[in-house]
Amino acid sequence: MKSEFTITEENYIKAIYVLSYEIKSNNKLGTKDIATVLKVQPATVTDMLKKLKKKKIINYKKYGEIQLTNTGILYAKQLLRKHRLWETFLYEKLHFNWDEIHEIAEQLEHIQSDALIDRLEKFLQYPQYDPHGEPIPDASGKIPTLPNTVLSQIKNKKWYSVIAVKDTSPEFLKYLQQISIQIGTKLKLIEKIPFENSIKIAFSNNKQIIVSGKIADNILVTEMK
Repeated sequence: MKSEFTITEENYIKAIYVLSYEIKSNNKLGTKDIATVLKVQPATVTDMLKKLKKKKIINYKKYGEIQLTNTGILYAKQLLRKHRLWETFLYEKLHFNWDEIHEIAEQLEHIQSDALIDRLEKFLQYPQYDPHGEPIPDASGKIPTLPNTVLSQIKNKKWYSVIAVKDTSPEFLKYLQQISIQIGTKLKLIEKIPFENSIKIAFSNNKQIIVSGKIADNILVTEMK
């Protein structure tokens, strides 16, 4: 993928895609959303949006919704593909912790060699999900499906498996490690506690803990068969 974009522009393209399709379910996106994620001023975002519109990556009108064009969507998916493949490589082959890999992959995702990424994907045996459980687009842009049930939504007392986390910040991932939650961890609801929407859960070793609603909202699970 030979880039016509700067690293900063690529960061915007990826952020717009993630916000539109992975975070905001209604796809309605404004400059403040992007400014918050990229930690810049709204005026800076507006200037960049004008540049991306000229390059036909987004459709945008002042004070209106921001939408990626079809070209923009495909480009964003390829950035995500590179980022999540690098995360997988760093975690599985170089044994970085899952709270360390995001920042390093942020740098590696801007490497432009398609051949390198194709070989990396083959070397990793075509993974569908990264170490945080996020889906990895393939070379054509096809994305594996990911169940969207969060831990806070479960009502029955059956066993569930952790399949992904929505918050990939180092602070959140380190906290999950402290309470022994990672991808594949088996959990069961014991009790819902009205205060702060917290819940009591049990692990397969019978250990029980209480997690806040905020934590439970960021853990994706699937019911075990």
